[in-house]
Amino acid sequence: MATEESIQLESFELTVGDLADVDVEKLHLLSMSVGWPHRPKDWDMLREVGQGIAAMDQIGRVLGSAMWFPFGDDFATVGMVITSPRLQTRGTGRWLMDRILQQTGPRPLGLNSTRAARRLYLSMGFTPEATVYQCQGEALPSSPPATLTATSLREAEFKDLPELAVLDRQACNADRSALLARLFEASKGMVLVRGDRIVAFSLCRPFGRGSLVGPVIASNDADAIAVTYPHVVNHAGGFLRLDTRQASGAFSEFLTRSGLPVYDTVTTMSLREPWLIREKDSTSVPPVIYGLMSQTLG
Repeated sequence: MATEESIQLESFELTVGDLADVDVEKLHLLSMSVGWPHRPKDWDMLREVGQGIAAMDQIGRVLGSAMWFPFGDDFATVGMVITSPRLQTRGTGRWLMDRILQQTGPRPLGLNSTRAARRLYLSMGFTPEATVYQCQGEALPSSPPATLTATSLREAEFKDLPELAVLDRQACNADRSALLARLFEASKGMVLVRGDRIVAFSLCRPFGRGSLVGPVIASNDADAIAVTYPHVVNHAGGFLRLDTRQASGAFSEFLTRSGLPVYDTVTTMSLREPWLIREKDSTSVPPVIYGLMSQTLG
């Protein structure tokens, strides 16, 4: 008989365990089974910054996973919700998400849903907010941005982290400073300086089939292009990916020219409170998330 920590699905009896205790190669096999690009190293990084659960059968195979990532005490993102193809449509996703909601408590949640999972999240009360465009391909550097000067753009340094964290919090309305610091260790970063202040930045790190640019935080398309362009140049001829909510405009056109057309889309959704910032102060232009950390992290 099924209990809170187990479920019987036809011939499969699944039990839930801590994701931290699972062999990373088994997690890698799970993500490969649904065509996700995460390497074992990508899984390891996610386990460092988040927590989650795994669904295992009686012989130890991992047939499902779900994770959550706290940003302070009042917000978290949910991601890596994967169900083995053989168990999809059998209630495993709902069972995993129920466990995650127990762990996260009453805090507001955000996630980026695939088309296949959208119906599940709608049934659980999540509200769609925006489309995320997964842009990827072989990087093709074009002419440098016209507004770019050698003195305004430089590589990010460790001492920049507090300033980057402030910009990031203004853009996403959540404290991601600890996560940002961890990503910084694995990334090459660029900052755009105006006067004596950093006004935009980007990070780029190895991920999946190649490299991932994100986050990209800026107040306008020109600044976002300026801090993204060096990564395109550095990865010319290699696989590069950037996830953005910019459906059109100069930044979107720049990505297409750079060999990163839209490959797929997911839907940003939230539970309990809106995730994305919608109102802008009429006296200033706040920074915007031009490139997500990843679809899992937001």
